[in-house]
Amino acid sequence: MDQGDQRTTQMTGLPQQPDLTTTFGIDGYLQPYENEIRRRYSCLQELLQKIENNEGGLDQFSRGYEKFGVHRQPDNSIEVTEWAPGAAGIYLRGEFNDWQIEERYAFKKGEYGRWHLKIPPKSDGTSPIGHQTKLKLGMRLHNGEIVDRICPWAKMVARPDNIPIFEQIYWDPPENQVYRFKHRHPGHKEGLKIYESHVGIASKEQKVATYKEFTQNVIPRIADLGYNAIQLMAIMEHAYYASFGYQITSFFAASSRYGNPEELKELIDVAHSRGITVLLDVVHSHASKNTVDGLNQFDGTNSCYFHDGERGTHELWDSRLFNYTQPEVLRFLLSNLRWWIEEYKFDGFRFDGVTSMLYHTHGMGHAFSGHYDEYFGLNTDTESLMYMMLANHMLHSFYPDFMVTVAEDVSGMPLLCRPLAEGGSGFDYRLAMAIPDVWIKTLKHSSDEEWDLGLIVHTLTNRRYKEKCISYAESHDQALVGDKTIAFWLMDKDMYTHMSCMSGENVVIDRGIALHKMIRLITIGLGGEAYLTFIGNEFGHPEWLDFPRVGNNESFHYARRQFNLADDKLLKYQYLNNFDRAMIHLESRFQFLSHPQTYVSLKHQDDKVVVFERADKLLFIFNFHTNKSYSDYKVGVQMAGSYEMVLDSDAEEFGGHKRLDPSVKFHTFPEPWCDRANHLFVYVPCRTAIVLAKTD
Repeated sequence: MDQGDQRTTQMTGLPQQPDLTTTFGIDGYLQPYENEIRRRYSCLQELLQKIENNEGGLDQFSRGYEKFGVHRQPDNSIEVTEWAPGAAGIYLRGEFNDWQIEERYAFKKGEYGRWHLKIPPKSDGTSPIGHQTKLKLGMRLHNGEIVDRICPWAKMVARPDNIPIFEQIYWDPPENQVYRFKHRHPGHKEGLKIYESHVGIASKEQKVATYKEFTQNVIPRIADLGYNAIQLMAIMEHAYYASFGYQITSFFAASSRYGNPEELKELIDVAHSRGITVLLDVVHSHASKNTVDGLNQFDGTNSCYFHDGERGTHELWDSRLFNYTQPEVLRFLLSNLRWWIEEYKFDGFRFDGVTSMLYHTHGMGHAFSGHYDEYFGLNTDTESLMYMMLANHMLHSFYPDFMVTVAEDVSGMPLLCRPLAEGGSGFDYRLAMAIPDVWIKTLKHSSDEEWDLGLIVHTLTNRRYKEKCISYAESHDQALVGDKTIAFWLMDKDMYTHMSCMSGENVVIDRGIALHKMIRLITIGLGGEAYLTFIGNEFGHPEWLDFPRVGNNESFHYARRQFNLADDKLLKYQYLNNFDRAMIHLESRFQFLSHPQTYVSLKHQDDKVVVFERADKLLFIFNFHTNKSYSDYKVGVQMAGSYEMVLDSDAEEFGGHKRLDPSVKFHTFPEPWCDRANHLFVYVPCRTAIVLAKTD
């Protein structure tokens, strides 16, 4: 390596060339695409070097929030910097000047499309703009018209009760009102068990719940269940509540509908006090078309933060698409990631809409057969891929002790979850999005006797080797308007009449409770290297999700989580909740998620039995049959010795029929069975799952 190569490596923090030895050792079918893999890597190196040469390095480049937006200086003056290359002029107006457009609050145009304003302190030395002052930017267009805009870097925005338009709330609390963090980031952990949450629906009441309520009421529940991570949705401000947080209007503002920024900080700090990692659901794949409240046409043009023309619009989502070639767009998005870490102490991100970013077609109408030409051809959007690689490089370089990044990708892009130095994209995990799809399709279209165990097991195990996946049985998308939760698919209207412990036996409820437990257990056992549940799924939340909107008369009836159902000892929801706790604690005890999947020794379609091993000492046995229970069922197992039952879905505390004796010991016989070196005999009742653990 010559001196120039050494300098580049030192600046970028990456090797000059990727080491593809491990890459091709894991997947030899990637070798024909070596040139494309190296080309992408070199594009990343070139981008990093441009940032180093032009911006003084990635650290400085990604701290845009320290310069852009409204800032009080040490002398209590106010300085404002905005990037608006298409504007003819900018004014600051608000409560501080009775909302007037005044020349003394006009910005001066600088270089590179930037505008600057400095307001001196008041005569008494205090700031001219106080904490919680309402502000707007007056953007002068080239036709002379002045339109209202919100600062893209605003820390807080809110809307008055009687006006459906947001305003910037200048957030600069006095020292005694600033929340001070008491706990550190929890640090890296294997076997992530993620509780996906939406703060607004985290109450049984028909209202928008708050950060405070989530901190006090929900975090203790999450800790009790044993989950070690929380994924927070809909935190980045979105003007339309029913968008579920996926039409972002203010990227740096924590949603004010749940409370203020200091209360969100407290929520995260309390989670950290429990050792819980907190991930933010970040939307950098697109932005709301809203012009009054959002980024769209910020400077009066279509091409400020976004591509102009067709490339700048996502037709299906009716939203705008970022121009990742613009340095100021990269600064904005990278700084946004840094902001949520530095200001709020988030531990990582789940990147939404990664498939849409990866391809020029946004994945629409593309079934993705799995042929590698689909991933390494001209349809891949190199520019947005470079942004994701750059973001992963920044996050893992600056925060190596705790950072977690997750990709929401349905396409199966190879190397998405491999290190950058190996030619990968740098994500830690991808969501196993096919798994909830197969469960919903199975419940919708197949009777119990028709369940295709081969398809289910294949879907659960069909993932790229050495690229970690997060499995989940139920997607929040599938519980939204037009569909139902898994519990409701299983039990439907009977949940209204027979979920009481006093209501007697009901075959629909009995089946639903049994299968709900089995679906979750086989998903966490086979589906990936991490596991996720959506808030309420742990106890079989009924019905569906539907946010207040015109179509339902602005009702909150379905925009809530009825935790009271799980807490009521007279209702059967408690059994599903108890099972979830036992299942999650079982993983914490044996840490099987951090062990590679070992072997599925049996998937017998007629018997409806599935058997597999994991973490060397655990043996999972499922009997999905509707009415056949098997005594002395012969099961293969690799490790010889004695086994004990550590989880039984048929136990009484899980709403089962207590047909199994938990004290029974199982001993192996040294005769091969189902391609395993040993076997043992078990009694496995119908619609029951058991987990055995080796004891010696």
